[in-house]
Amino acid sequence: MSSIERPLQVVSFATDLGWMALAGAGSTIKHIVFGYPSRAAAWAVLESLLAAPVQTGNWWPSLVDRLRDYAAGSPVDFRDVSLDLGHLTPFQIRVIKHCRAIGYGKTRSYGELAALAGSQRAARAVGNTMALNRFPLVVPCHRVINSDGSIGNYSGVDGQRTKIRLLSMERSLSAPAPHKRTGRMRKARAKSLTHA
Repeated sequence: MSSIERPLQVVSFATDLGWMALAGAGSTIKHIVFGYPSRAAAWAVLESLLAAPVQTGNWWPSLVDRLRDYAAGSPVDFRDVSLDLGHLTPFQIRVIKHCRAIGYGKTRSYGELAALAGSQRAARAVGNTMALNRFPLVVPCHRVINSDGSIGNYSGVDGQRTKIRLLSMERSLSAPAPHKRTGRMRKARAKSLTHA
């Protein structure tokens, strides 16, 4: 029986980012959806994306815990999670690989990601790959922005509002703590300049 014919494992759960649902087989993810107001809404979207029989249950509880932790604001790295990339071209697979390497609280432009994937002028193709991302959060497409620093589009629930929320959450947690002596150092520097 091929992996397509085998029933997919599916699970849904509540998070601080709304209801999530994920589907996969074994330890490989096929789809993730998030940001829905109810379990039923998340299920409906996930089922519309799947063209295979599904089996519900307590699939991959450690990943569910990690996704909940991320949604609650913890810096979680998902690069170890296996993904079903069989639907992608070689270029798109390289884009996904480099997108997954963007660290928590960091961003890259569509053009930078295109160059890393080996096609410097393919920023639009990177945007299309991100728009079709089946693995949001695990493939952090929200960390890919326009070259001018503007947010760019986001195909998830609530679009740019969700992208801004994710980036804000990550930046606030990854920002270094202010140096305690900054104020005194600034005053001392100002005083030395006035007495020079």
